[in-house]
Amino acid sequence: MTESSGALTGVRVVDLTDERAIYGAKLLADLGADVVRVEPPEGDPLRARGPHIDKADDATSSLYYAYFSSSRRSFVTDVETEHGRAQLQLLLASADVILLSDASFCADLVNGQGLLEAKPELVVVNSSSFGSGGPWSDFAAPDLVAGALGGQVATTGDVDTSPLKTFGELNFMVAGSYVAIAALAALHHVRETGEGQSAGVPVHECIASCIEQVFMFYWYDKTLMRPEGRVLPRRGSTHWSDAFTVMNGHGGSIMITPTPNFDNQLAWLIEEDAHGELIDPKYLEPENLRERIALTMQQLEAWVAGKDVESLFFEGQDRHMPYGWVQPIERVGSNPQLEAREWFVTHKVGANEVKSTGAPYHFSETPWSLADHATTGQDTDAVLADIGWRVNDE
Repeated sequence: MTESSGALTGVRVVDLTDERAIYGAKLLADLGADVVRVEPPEGDPLRARGPHIDKADDATSSLYYAYFSSSRRSFVTDVETEHGRAQLQLLLASADVILLSDASFCADLVNGQGLLEAKPELVVVNSSSFGSGGPWSDFAAPDLVAGALGGQVATTGDVDTSPLKTFGELNFMVAGSYVAIAALAALHHVRETGEGQSAGVPVHECIASCIEQVFMFYWYDKTLMRPEGRVLPRRGSTHWSDAFTVMNGHGGSIMITPTPNFDNQLAWLIEEDAHGELIDPKYLEPENLRERIALTMQQLEAWVAGKDVESLFFEGQDRHMPYGWVQPIERVGSNPQLEAREWFVTHKVGANEVKSTGAPYHFSETPWSLADHATTGQDTDAVLADIGWRVNDE
């Protein structure tokens, strides 16, 4: 890993996460923290996750691992031995932040409370599927299961279809983001007060936290008075307000909304003689807003069907209508906006140089950077030297 000048330079993080929280460790590492990922002698099992860019060497060719373990140092120790356990304890004692997943490699050897007693300014963040208490605390939850049990999956699809799985492992990405937020918030508290703490980040609660509109209708149905009742039916691509939906046109699909200015949208439809009954003054009355939304979306769907979605997107944006052209992945991968922002970056995966995704933030003084991931045990000797382990200790 190259020397960093990022926002978290000087912060040491010990990374003991599994796939539920590894994204959180990545966020801290790419911001300049010295993140040491601990691996068993046979290597991190996540190195075997595909897809692989080079089938000849699974240990260094995983595109998954290259992305999620970027900018990190790799430290190998055998915790089945007394020396290995002693090395791990020394490393943990040297940390500012420990990121832990409850079922990951050597998690059972980490006593967060004991470490905090020995080093009161330490931050320990423990990610788990369901937290340490409650009737589900011992349950397992892969990404899809986490989404299902957290309520996210139930909101997807149409009323007459099965619920849908989101692409990739977005539930774990959300949980990883919360892990990073917890670590940064606790680290700020340490710097303000000198007081460290232990934070638990259950994936289940992270996902439930992201469906606030579902609970809004469920708990406040008497206030909101939706005709569907406390639980809205699954709505496909239609927003709960009914004023946003994905529509099909020539060459693809586009997210269409008449908000934030219904009058501007109506003026455009009038220009093209596609307004239908929307010019009836009754639709300007507040009590008829729901009817106005429904008729507007109906007129828009018929109008969009005859439009080229790419041209419609640009014209809509020119008119300050926030249309969203549904971008196929191949277009996102060569998006001119992202190219202009120099968002795409390159790094090494084995012997190959690959294009990778950049950061969702830009720092003026302490820029984000992406360093290649380490080979198994690449930094073991350097880490042992950092923590004061001498060869004759063995």
